Amino acid sequence: MADMNLAVTATFVVYLALMLGIGAWAYRRTGDSSGYFLGGRSLGPWPAALSAGASDMSGWLMLGLPGFAFTSGLESLWLAGGLLAGTWLNWRLVARRLRTFSYLANDSLTIPEYFANRFGDPGHWLQGISAFFILLFFLFYTSSGLVAGGKLFETVFGLDYDVAVVVGAVCVVSYTLFGGFLAVSWTDLVQGLLMAAALLVVPVVAIQGDGGIATLLATLEQHNPELLTPLSDTTGESLTPIAIVSLAAWGLGYFGQPHILARFAGIRSAADVPLARRIAVGWSALTMGGAVLVGLAGVAYVDNNLGGELADAETIFMVLVHALMHPVIAGILLAAILAAIMSTADSQLLVSSSALAEDLYRQLVRPGASQREIVAVGRGAVVLLALVATWLAFDPDRSVLGLVGYAWAGFGAAFGPVLVLSLYWRRMNRTGALAGVLVGGLTVVVWKPLEGGLFDLYEIVPGILFATLAIVVASLAAAPPPRVVREGFERCRAGL
Repeated sequence: MADMNLAVTATFVVYLALMLGIGAWAYRRTGDSSGYFLGGRSLGPWPAALSAGASDMSGWLMLGLPGFAFTSGLESLWLAGGLLAGTWLNWRLVARRLRTFSYLANDSLTIPEYFANRFGDPGHWLQGISAFFILLFFLFYTSSGLVAGGKLFETVFGLDYDVAVVVGAVCVVSYTLFGGFLAVSWTDLVQGLLMAAALLVVPVVAIQGDGGIATLLATLEQHNPELLTPLSDTTGESLTPIAIVSLAAWGLGYFGQPHILARFAGIRSAADVPLARRIAVGWSALTMGGAVLVGLAGVAYVDNNLGGELADAETIFMVLVHALMHPVIAGILLAAILAAIMSTADSQLLVSSSALAEDLYRQLVRPGASQREIVAVGRGAVVLLALVATWLAFDPDRSVLGLVGYAWAGFGAAFGPVLVLSLYWRRMNRTGALAGVLVGGLTVVVWKPLEGGLFDLYEIVPGILFATLAIVVASLAAAPPPRVVREGFERCRAGL
């Protein structure tokens, strides 16, 4: 164990040094708010694709999804399949148009700013309310990453959970604070490759160690045959339509995730989108398939070696790595969990800080603030938001998947319908956009604590349905958008 901890510690130190080095490189290239928050729109297809994927998947890919597969078996394929379909649709329907529209809409740097410029927002109500929902839901999303970091450092180093959360937060803030979007995107490229390698290597080694696929299937059949049936839960009860829709509907959330949409806006050229889409979808298929296999292989390992008992299903990846890998390899693979956590938490902090600095501070507090001042406020916001998220993460009983699910639904419902319709519907106006953001976000907040019957449906589904209805009704009930807004839409569409 001492050799394992020494190897893991050395690996983590080298890994963090590499990430900080990228942050320092990016710091020298970040002189204004466009560079800090959107990297000067200079991302090529590889960093754009892997940064979008890595910032999307977060610690839940290494902890939450394997843990769900460990406890639910092939039922988890509904979740993974929905997310894969959502990834493809988001790149197909949104990426190219958002890159063009956000640039032509007065070079908008954030999603709230894009909404304001696309529809006209003289009172800044649309921009301010959108920024508020970003801050609200990202606090839970970032907190999920810090919970995952706490579990990582607690399991690997035996640290007290609260101390482990603080260590994880310091790791994330350290390079996000200085490098901004470029540091986040290029570190995400490294982290995405490391995550993919880990999720391919660990299940292969685990399955080989247990005697191959046939032996794994036999063990799962003996443990609980319902793990091998995607249409029923582990008790043998058939999955209800509500359960299946709730799992597959995770894919709908992609259209409203600000940290993913920022990669679309920051890509170098709309011409780079097709290659980036293929890279992103391929990476997502490999990593999510590997995560499900980790959970299934973990069932066999725990049955054969731990008496069938595991205190926390979301630690199964770490358990397998500790048990099956050489200390040096284990250190590298466990660093992949840190990569998953950092790649999402850094993006969330950066988008949140841009909402606070660009959409609230510049618009409502200091309209004449200089570029240097805005970047300074953005960096201060990173620290402030990290402190609040760390406080929220101090509860060790919080589920990574549960926290992600709530934030994912909030963004998907508040921003997804508004964003997609803004790119395709000429008649949509500011009133409709404002109604969509409010109805979508509030539906998730109200629906979440309700239980029983239809209320067991994942809150993203009613959130998106009600938001879409609100956009259409409010847009048609109000006057058509002003001429300048209609002409702006036509300019954007002509630029495709």
